[in-house]
Amino acid sequence: MKRKILIEPDPILRKKCEPLEQVNNEVRRLMEEMLETMYDAPGIGLAAVQIGILKRLVVIDITKDEKKKDPLFLINPVIIKKSDKTSIYEEGCLSLPGQYAEIERPAECYLKYVDLNGKEKELKAEGLLSTCIQHEVDHLNGVLFIDYLSKLKKDMIIKKLVKHKKEIKRIVV
Repeated sequence: MKRKILIEPDPILRKKCEPLEQVNNEVRRLMEEMLETMYDAPGIGLAAVQIGILKRLVVIDITKDEKKKDPLFLINPVIIKKSDKTSIYEEGCLSLPGQYAEIERPAECYLKYVDLNGKEKELKAEGLLSTCIQHEVDHLNGVLFIDYLSKLKKDMIIKKLVKHKKEIKRIVV
C-alpha cells in the first residue's frame, strides 16, 4: 500500500523521531509500504516521518536498475562517525518536489543500525550512499536539506512549495 508523502512546510517534517523498541511484522510491513511509496515517487530514500510516522525508520535504494533492486532497511540508524573529506551532490527530496540544490556533506559515514531481522549492524558508506544516509538520518531529526542553504534560498524554496500546495488544492474537476 502506497502512502501519502508530506510536503514542506508540514510541521510534522520538523519533529524528531522516536527509536523503535522492537522489530516485528508490523514494522516490516510498514517498511515494505515505505519502499513501495519511495519507488513509486520515484526516489532513492524515504524516512518514516515523511509519511507522518515519527519513528526512526529509513528505506534506501540507490540502484538505478529497475530489475536489480537492492533496498536497505535502516531501523534506529545512528551515524557514529563522519569523514573530514567532503563531497557535493545535487540533492532533492520527496518532501520538496521539484526543488534541488548542491549540498556539501562528509564524503563517508559510519552507521550503526538494526536490520529487518532485529540484528544490530554496522555499515561504512561512501559516495551517493553516504549522502543519502545523511539526508535520511537528518529527516529523523527534523532537518531538511534546505536547512544547509542560505536563509534567502531556503525562504524562496519554501515560498514555491506553499504556492505549489495551494495550486494542487485548487484543482477543480
